[in-house]
Amino acid sequence: MNKYMSEAGVCSRREADRLAEAGRVQVDGRTAGPGTQVGEGQIVTLDGKPVQRAEKDHTVLLAVNKPRGIVCSEVSQGGDTNIIEYLNYPERITYAGRLDRDSEGLLLMTNRGELINRMMRASHFHEKEYEVVTDRPFNDRFLRDMAAGVYLKELDVTTRPCRTERLGRRKFRIVLTQGLNRQIRRMCRELGFHVQELKRVRIMNIRLNHLKTGAWRHVTEEELAELLWRLDREEQEILQEPEKEDA
Repeated sequence: MNKYMSEAGVCSRREADRLAEAGRVQVDGRTAGPGTQVGEGQIVTLDGKPVQRAEKDHTVLLAVNKPRGIVCSEVSQGGDTNIIEYLNYPERITYAGRLDRDSEGLLLMTNRGELINRMMRASHFHEKEYEVVTDRPFNDRFLRDMAAGVYLKELDVTTRPCRTERLGRRKFRIVLTQGLNRQIRRMCRELGFHVQELKRVRIMNIRLNHLKTGAWRHVTEEELAELLWRLDREEQEILQEPEKEDA
């Protein structure tokens, strides 16, 4: 069931499981659970509306400049507007990689669930680039510590080494290859700083560039071709890695 909904571009597999646990997904009229199997010809519905997988030759991929205050969610968030409601795109699409409510910048939206899954696999070390403004000036030691990896007590994990670059007294660029929950904000807080502004400007080869806040564009054929080429190459490299012998 979750694979079916992911391939339909409705949501990620994890979100599909959450929707099922909330009783909002049905298969042939029966309430589905996270492990429900979907066979050929069966009808899947979300909140009573049919879910259909996109045609394999039809790919929608949008680059969106998400404004602050918009929530990355498939469901209503009380008084907040979610990204699906905000875009009101005529086809069913969902996001590839969240941005929290107080962050802005590049968000990719697509109707291809398998593309989302491929892009979000942390093991592939896909790059995401951000510009960050802190609450006060920082020194070069701060940038070195961020780049080396920061132990996050709340998550009991040390972040992967990354690249950082100073852009101003309180502004820096950071390139991550993982996507822990509120990672940059947590990293800065561990080092005694607070994030005032956070904008994502690149995901892999796709850049925000001069797209205005709140606007969106279709990713070009060239961008999509390069994105798919990178994904294919990285997946082949992982398959070719030698297996580790047991100790």
